[in-house]
Amino acid sequence: MGKLEPRADGGAGVLRGYAVRTPLPDEDAERMFHGNMQTIAEGRERKAELLADPAVSVADAYEEEVQRVAKTFEGRLRHLAGENYESVAREYLRGERNDRIGRLTAYYTEGLWRIQQRSTISEMLFFPLILRYPDSFTVNLRFTDDYTTTESIPFESPEHTTVDADETYSQQYFNESQYEQKQAAEYLRKTAQIIRDEFPSPDEAPFSERKYGGIVSAGGRHESEFSEMLARVTPDPDRFSEAVTEPTLVREGSEAKRTARRYLQSAKVEM
Repeated sequence: MGKLEPRADGGAGVLRGYAVRTPLPDEDAERMFHGNMQTIAEGRERKAELLADPAVSVADAYEEEVQRVAKTFEGRLRHLAGENYESVAREYLRGERNDRIGRLTAYYTEGLWRIQQRSTISEMLFFPLILRYPDSFTVNLRFTDDYTTTESIPFESPEHTTVDADETYSQQYFNESQYEQKQAAEYLRKTAQIIRDEFPSPDEAPFSERKYGGIVSAGGRHESEFSEMLARVTPDPDRFSEAVTEPTLVREGSEAKRTARRYLQSAKVEM
């Protein structure tokens, strides 16, 4: 599938203030969750490899990442709503249905559409939050009209700049950009390990060590400057008092507000 077409009926509100909570009823479900988080870590390492390669453009590195994420989202959407998941999402957004499948499909479809646009749009920060609880995990897809956080690693992309190769000091700019990309690549590799540490395998770690875990990450762009961030998050052990038996939308928790205050310059998530 190619990039999703812009929706005339909008869809911003379906993400704002919500997360998807998915049950982890047994070790098989935990293994699947662990495998998905390993895939995210591997994708981060692959992006690091591409950024460190001077023969690969920043745009190509991000395009490969988007394709990887899109494949994951599309598989989830097909599992939820079948091949016509875009129609299901539009029906929900137009108010023609208001069921659990419609809400989840609209949530993931809107998130995918925004992810596909983020490396081509200046000042749109992708700021997702993934949290593991004893019996479930949550994924909170957030976006804000910014491009960096208080702890992001910035780096330049020469192909997104107006600097001409013949201009004075242009070679210095290109050399510095390559150095920044290598620094960013090292940061991506280092923070990929955080993902593995926060979401260990049920076959390798006791339940006491894996029942809580969390990460928040951020990626954005302002003209020719890109930025990356990833950090641990401690889940609130009192967030949920009831079990969940199927994926469902829930209101975001205190962790979402806490990470926004800490990492966003305006401490505000926009859609």
